[in-house]
Amino acid sequence: MWIYVLKRLLLMIPTLLGVLLITFMVIQFVPGGPVEQYLAEAKAGAGKGAVGAQGVDPKRIEQIKALYGFDKPPHERFWQMLGQFARFDLGKSFFQNKSVSDLIWEKLPVSISLGLWTFFISYLIAVPLGVAKAVRAGSRFDLVTTLLVLVGYAIPGFVLGVALLVIFGGQLQWFPLRGLTSSNWEELSWGARIVDYLWHIAMPVTAMVLGSFAVTTMLTKNAFLEEIRKQYVITARAKGLSERQVLWKHVFRNALIPIVTGFPAAFIGAFFTGSLLIETLFSLDGLGLLSYESVIRRDYPVVLGTLYFFTLIGLVTKLISDLSYVWVDPRVKFD
Repeated sequence: MWIYVLKRLLLMIPTLLGVLLITFMVIQFVPGGPVEQYLAEAKAGAGKGAVGAQGVDPKRIEQIKALYGFDKPPHERFWQMLGQFARFDLGKSFFQNKSVSDLIWEKLPVSISLGLWTFFISYLIAVPLGVAKAVRAGSRFDLVTTLLVLVGYAIPGFVLGVALLVIFGGQLQWFPLRGLTSSNWEELSWGARIVDYLWHIAMPVTAMVLGSFAVTTMLTKNAFLEEIRKQYVITARAKGLSERQVLWKHVFRNALIPIVTGFPAAFIGAFFTGSLLIETLFSLDGLGLLSYESVIRRDYPVVLGTLYFFTLIGLVTKLISDLSYVWVDPRVKFD
């Protein structure tokens, strides 16, 4: 196992290099970088007293390029960036006067809140529902719940979010329209803080959960149906075991193999994917919004730093997912 883990860890290095290299090359050809944005703003505000063709003193232009690191050739900047990332130094934002690491840690609570609630609620609904659908396969309950699950899956999260905001936030005013907590949250008691937090997080989590558990529900149902039809289940029933014992002691472990092995990826994916529109819609300042704004503003250290962070977490999560196969089913061998 340790040899396999070592090989996978070594393979992460070229993968990280490839992702960063491609992104860095794309950035070099994208117009409207930080230097160009500064020059455009300076030209617009310089007026008739402008100096130079761009409205800025050429010496000032060179200073701005040196400030952003664009006075060096691309290959030198790329190797310098890799050296920083190897030390887990993600650089400093061009526009926010903070390190990328500090920005990520500031935004993590929002993403963690959305991710944790989405993950746990999705699985707490999906797995029992999938088991119930498998046991009652072909019944009216199975058909109705399948229809509801697929309808929920077909509705985009941001569309549901808009509907929730209009109905429950605007017309009925049952829930707040924005933010993760109230402005007077620090003044509240601990019990009131918890209630206030849940009150604010209810609509965003609902918008993210509705479509996220459909795949897990159908996967659970199909996995259980496949196991129920196998010979060992017939043998267990012939021995006189109750249906509950057959289902939960024999079928459950084997059927959950494809679901449990997907836990790490689903757990991390709930944090970093699909939350941009929800964060924007509900004015939640998380990692999705940070990444989007850094791309729009051409804040390259934040773009590359968050990309490195997300890619590294994704690769480690994939490794954990593969290792979990052996943990769940000892019959699986690494070779």
